[in-house]
Amino acid sequence: MSLIKTFSKKLIAWHGVDGRQGLPWQNNRDPYAVWVSEIMLQQTQVATVLERYPRFMKRFPTVKRLAAADIDEVLAEWAGLGYYSRARNLHACAKQVMEQFSGKFPSDPVLLEQLKGIGRSTAGAIAAFAFHERAPILDANVKRILARLFCIDGALQDKKVNDQLWSLASSLLPTKSEDMPIYTQALMDFGATWCTSRKPVCLTGERKCPFAKECQANLSDQVLLFPQKTIKAKSPEFDCDMLLLRHGNQVLLQKRPSKAIWGGLWCLPESAWVAKAKVSKVGATPKLEDLLALTLSNETAGPLLKLGKQVERGENIKHIFTHRRLWIQIWNVQTSKAYAFASGDLKWVPLAKLGQYGLPQPIKLLLQGLSLARGDDLKN
Repeated sequence: MSLIKTFSKKLIAWHGVDGRQGLPWQNNRDPYAVWVSEIMLQQTQVATVLERYPRFMKRFPTVKRLAAADIDEVLAEWAGLGYYSRARNLHACAKQVMEQFSGKFPSDPVLLEQLKGIGRSTAGAIAAFAFHERAPILDANVKRILARLFCIDGALQDKKVNDQLWSLASSLLPTKSEDMPIYTQALMDFGATWCTSRKPVCLTGERKCPFAKECQANLSDQVLLFPQKTIKAKSPEFDCDMLLLRHGNQVLLQKRPSKAIWGGLWCLPESAWVAKAKVSKVGATPKLEDLLALTLSNETAGPLLKLGKQVERGENIKHIFTHRRLWIQIWNVQTSKAYAFASGDLKWVPLAKLGQYGLPQPIKLLLQGLSLARGDDLKN
């Protein structure tokens, strides 16, 4: 097909006129900087990354610095970006690069893919941008472009369809390795700004797509039917209780298990999640002993029961994850003493020092409100 031969040249020409320019991670051959930007751009809007990427690079300017940092420091810097497994994987990957590759990222995408948190498409992007390797990428934007250009039938989750898209992505690469950075950036930009999921330019009529006369979906008036989607089930909803235990200007935080949601972050002691009731009812305020039994182990609940005062109903917070929704009921409790726990997973933290800890975004916002009310400075 002629499109396969001409695609890369047309796309590069398009980028010269309509592609995004001046992004802080563009035209950078430092594999560390490329890697950080690629991981941060996963599941995060470009506008947010434009703000947070320079800050992250200033705090961790090299892979050596990142590997040597404490995981809490990394999670604190990542707070608010979501999908915290990315931050844990960044830290683990940095250690791998230092230990296995003497601090230098390998140029081979196969070796890159063996590093923690780096999949095939991210490995291709790093190899293309930093080393000019002829390696394909296949993120969600690229899958959409190819599915429309060639009318690829079947859901993207199907292995057969995925394999077909990878084969196409490889066949479309430019022949010259020096064209790989601009081509790869152009591919990302075209999907993000022109061949979008709901309002591609071919349907809005605002601009003329360079592939309008070759795109099979456009020629058959089926643009919005590609890529074919599977029907998503309704996101489940859950309720949980969280204890906001305070003594003076300190709050009690608990470190979450590394493999849990918000893994490795510091949070408020929390009950198990239960399916949300169909009809919301505000019942009586529970007793402290019942809340402690729901949120903490017997060994830690005992001392707090003796020190705790009256329970007060706090905010009810709704937090939306990608595949679920959580309703958090906050219960405020003042204690007469900041009991020193033997467990390293429980810690009394002054409001003024909360910025040193990785906190889930809804909890960070809640505690930030307390901090501002007291005149403390909660920055991250």
